[in-house]
Amino acid sequence: MTIQDPAINFCGTKGTLKMMEDIATAFPAVTILRHEPLAHYTHTKTGGPADYLAFPTNIQETKSLLAYAKQSDLPVTVVGNASNLIVRDGGIRGLVMILTKMNTITTDGNRVTAAAGAALIKATQVAQAHALTGVEFAAGIPGSVGGAIFMNAGAYGGEIKDVVVAAEILTPEGEIRTLDHDELDFGYRHSSIQDYHDIVLTATFDLKPGDAEAIQAQMDELNARRAAKQPLDLPSCGSVFKRPEGHYTGQLIQEAGLQGYQMGGAQVSMKHAGFIVNIDHATATDYLDLIGHIQAVIWKEDAVKLETEVRIIGEAPTK
Repeated sequence: MTIQDPAINFCGTKGTLKMMEDIATAFPAVTILRHEPLAHYTHTKTGGPADYLAFPTNIQETKSLLAYAKQSDLPVTVVGNASNLIVRDGGIRGLVMILTKMNTITTDGNRVTAAAGAALIKATQVAQAHALTGVEFAAGIPGSVGGAIFMNAGAYGGEIKDVVVAAEILTPEGEIRTLDHDELDFGYRHSSIQDYHDIVLTATFDLKPGDAEAIQAQMDELNARRAAKQPLDLPSCGSVFKRPEGHYTGQLIQEAGLQGYQMGGAQVSMKHAGFIVNIDHATATDYLDLIGHIQAVIWKEDAVKLETEVRIIGEAPTK
């Protein structure tokens, strides 16, 4: 098989060549890979292959890919910057869309509108450049705008729900809608996107006029605090667990003697016990085994149920 369009790529053996030919013909301008290891894209550097991996560049391509997948009976998984994500080693069946090529950011008065695949850090930089304040807390969060809406990302006392006024979404049925703040139903690391399996397309932040130098100073301070406390030099999925009420996760793990504990190539970070880092060619299975061990120990010793903040998707590897 030969695909002439240089924008189309495919590799591997999973999935059918006929399906790959059909997708390539239907979407000649979209980069599509076959049997592509998702470890190439996750921040943990782990994860099995996607049957088909597509990189839409705009809303229409995303909508058309979703419609094609539905017609072809292909399950669809949408991924942003894959920073707070673990993909099991068996990979993901069907079509995976990574939206990072949808990354435009515009401003209108006090409002910043960003496409779902835009880096949240970049959105904070655009806000600062326009002397708009309110989103400084997110200056070091490595995820995408869409991922931040999906999980109501937050840090240093701020959350996305504090600044988002609306999000444009694509429903599983292929309808494009705009949800206001209340319809997004934000909670702790939660939004309605999780409940209804919508795809975030854009988000609009309502900010306030401020002083650009003061905004930058606050962003620099928060990023310095992050660098001092978090293992930014090693692959990780960020904060692994939600904060249990009345406790600090890192402190619980540290007091249980688990800091530095290792399973396979995954280790509880020596810098921050709330993080698991990839120190030696870890697999997703290593990560999940270590997560399960931590949960079991903390439950046994403290009767505290640790719930994962990291999103875990995909299939277990076949034995």
